[in-house]
Amino acid sequence: MIGPYVGSVISAIDLADGIVLRQFTAGDAKELADAYSRNRAHLAPWEPHRSADFFTEEHQAEDIASRIASSNEGAAYSLGIFGGETVLGRINLGGVVRGPFQSGGLGYWVDAQYSGRGLATVAVMAIVRVARDDLGLHRLEAGTLVHNHASQRVLTKAGFHPIGMAPNYLKIAGHWQDHNLYQAILHS
Repeated sequence: MIGPYVGSVISAIDLADGIVLRQFTAGDAKELADAYSRNRAHLAPWEPHRSADFFTEEHQAEDIASRIASSNEGAAYSLGIFGGETVLGRINLGGVVRGPFQSGGLGYWVDAQYSGRGLATVAVMAIVRVARDDLGLHRLEAGTLVHNHASQRVLTKAGFHPIGMAPNYLKIAGHWQDHNLYQAILHS
């Protein structure tokens, strides 16, 4: 049973200096497509291969609609890091499982111009609080490529702890790659 979390909407969260973390809406498709296009080379080593249509407003509109439906079911939440109307990054809280597991998976990226400034850390810390306080989750999991030390620092600063290495975990940049796995226990 999913319970009261079905259809939960995550309120906008002020991160700092006019930067806000909020769920994507249908009206964000153009800005999200622009963000992915502008960060195509920056994200390529860390993400699956993307087809040309992925970078279009139409594709992003379809993806946002699908993710809104998942949010309405309480299964996943897709949030943008916004500076005004500009998308500066994304956090996905997906694979939410209720019952005795009460867990979800976390993924995120930040615009190349904002990398290394602590924005990812603040955003991840905010979503950890939401997962614990608003969604009632017990645990979050995240994986990073073994050589993605910056992302590992973000997770560690946000209260995650390493739990092992998963060989050939995800197909990233065209290759099955090992990932270091991290978890944060939110409720004891």
